[in-house]
Amino acid sequence: MNSEDKKALFELNGIYKSFGKVKVLENFNFSIQAGRTTVIIGPSGCGKTVLLKLLIILLRPDKGQVFFDGRRIDRLTEQKLIEVRRRCGFLFQAGALFDSQSVAENVAFMLWEHTRLSERDIHRIVHQKLQLVGMEHMEGRFPSELSGGQQKRVALARAIALSPEVVLYDEPTTGLDPIRADTINELILKLNHELNITSIVVTHDMNSAYKIADHIVMLNEGQIIAEGTADQIRSYPDERVQHFIHGQSDEYNGVKINLKT
Repeated sequence: MNSEDKKALFELNGIYKSFGKVKVLENFNFSIQAGRTTVIIGPSGCGKTVLLKLLIILLRPDKGQVFFDGRRIDRLTEQKLIEVRRRCGFLFQAGALFDSQSVAENVAFMLWEHTRLSERDIHRIVHQKLQLVGMEHMEGRFPSELSGGQQKRVALARAIALSPEVVLYDEPTTGLDPIRADTINELILKLNHELNITSIVVTHDMNSAYKIADHIVMLNEGQIIAEGTADQIRSYPDERVQHFIHGQSDEYNGVKINLKT
C-alpha cells in the first residue's frame, strides 16, 4: 500500500510545549499513518520522548491540537483518556516492570486493571503474549532474575497484553548489546506482521532504525528537519542529518547540532 493510501492515525497541529523557559516544540505539525512503523530519531533533548508522550497525552501540549483516529484527545479528561490509552501499548525505556511481581503478574497487570476476564482467560492471554516474545518459560521469575534483554521482552509482552492497535517504543534497544538489541528489532517486526500493529519508535540506534522503519523522521531543536524511507535518510542532503546518522561531532565542519542532555 502506498503511503498516500494510509490514513493518519495521529495528527498534531500547531503544538507548543515548554518546560519553564525551555521550549521543546514550537508550532509543531506532524502526522503518523496507520499500519506502518514510524521511527523518530534526533539528538538528545530535541523533543523525541516528549513527542511520544504527547501522542497519548501522558503530557498535555501548552497549545495546539492532538488527534487520534480522527478524534481530538488533548482536551479529554483522564477518565476519558483511558479508552484511548487502552488502544495503545507503551514500552518505556527502562522497561518499568514491577519488581515485586512475577513475569506473569507483570503481564497480567493491565488485564486485571482494565478487563473483567476470568483468571483462566487472563492466564491464557498472559501465556500467549509471553510466547510471542519467547518468554513463556519465565512466567514464575521476577525482574531481578532476568537480563536486560529479557526484561525488555517481558515489558513488550505487557505492552501488548490488551492487543493494542498501536505500540509506542521509547529507546527499545538502549543498554542492550548488539545481539540482544537485534532480538528486540526482530520482535518489533514480528509483532507488526502477526498483529498488524502501528509502531512508533524513538531511538538513537541507527541500525535499529534502518531495520524496522517504514518511515523515518528526524527532529532537531524541536522541528522536523528530514523524513523519508531508510534509503532516503541515508542520502539526505542536510549535513545535520548526515552528521547524526554517522555519529559525527556537532562541531564537525562548523555545523551545529543541538546535543542537549
